[in-house]
Amino acid sequence: MTTQDLLTQVDGEHPERGLGSLIPEVRRDTGASREEVDAALAHYIEVSAEAGRSGEWDAWADLFTDDAIYVEHHFGIMRGQAAIRRWITAIMVGPARYMDFPVDYYTIDGDVVYTYILNRFLPRDGSTPFQFPVVTILCYAGDGKWCYEEDVYNPALGTQMMNAARAQGR
Repeated sequence: MTTQDLLTQVDGEHPERGLGSLIPEVRRDTGASREEVDAALAHYIEVSAEAGRSGEWDAWADLFTDDAIYVEHHFGIMRGQAAIRRWITAIMVGPARYMDFPVDYYTIDGDVVYTYILNRFLPRDGSTPFQFPVVTILCYAGDGKWCYEEDVYNPALGTQMMNAARAQGR
């Protein structure tokens, strides 16, 4: 599947004039403590890791509210849990099936979490992974769910990683 095929398949919205943060569209006043947000983030990381290992992304999509917004700078804006689910299950196949996403650093500011994550392709031969950094911004919605995610990275590095995966026959 080519990048253009994926762009067509996931129906991500691509604003003509760019965008700013869309958090205000979905933010809730949860009154959540830092401990609650931290626990929700730990669960998000755990579910993400399991989805990466198993290739089953439904539990990850379930972490988002029905009205959540997912901004993925290469693939566009997905609105709603159903659109997020369609996108993640479409994208995490082929070479992307052999990735993991370790979190190197994060900080919490109220209900917003800023993370520094490595998107890593794991080579079949066990050699050094190809990786690139992603800043992921999450907004906590309460009850263990997220109403917003935005992934900020250089899409050229993602393409380079997928080309490396294809070269290995993945």
